[in-house]
Amino acid sequence: MIYLAEGERVALRYLCLQDYEELTALHQESAEMLARWMPGPPIVTYEAFVGYLSRFDGTVNEGFLICRRDTGAIVGRVDVNNIVRGTHQSGTIGYSAFASTTGRGYMTEGLRLLVRHAFGEMELHRLEANIQPHNTASINLIKRVGFRREGFSPRFQFIDGAWRDHERWAITVEMT
Repeated sequence: MIYLAEGERVALRYLCLQDYEELTALHQESAEMLARWMPGPPIVTYEAFVGYLSRFDGTVNEGFLICRRDTGAIVGRVDVNNIVRGTHQSGTIGYSAFASTTGRGYMTEGLRLLVRHAFGEMELHRLEANIQPHNTASINLIKRVGFRREGFSPRFQFIDGAWRDHERWAITVEMT
């Protein structure tokens, strides 16, 4: 396995086709937990997985997995979406933990690795995250990683059958 960045307990790597079985099983077991926070249905079929993977064929989106270093098991995923180059050098992250691995600090360590990779290898200057105000676990996570709240976007994204409000959080290279 080729890791892009390694921490004490987890490592960051690109998502690939060989992750189909493990990632869809994690989405299946976590479907109820993620439904009210994630756009779209969980990735539980081969077709859905290939569709998700195809989002990363160009230069606008990058898909990563957070894996345990000792076993290689997937413990989370994070995407850098809507990458804008030029005078912005920014992207928006979306991420999810899974029911069997939450509460262990893996995502905190993994998102810190992602931030370092984004500001280093990817040469980004700014990352944003949009989080529903009632998703306290996600807000606490993003705070631990060093993001700060910048604003509020009413009816920002269609999730779980309705347009949901989101808080806007961001981090820049100068904040790290």
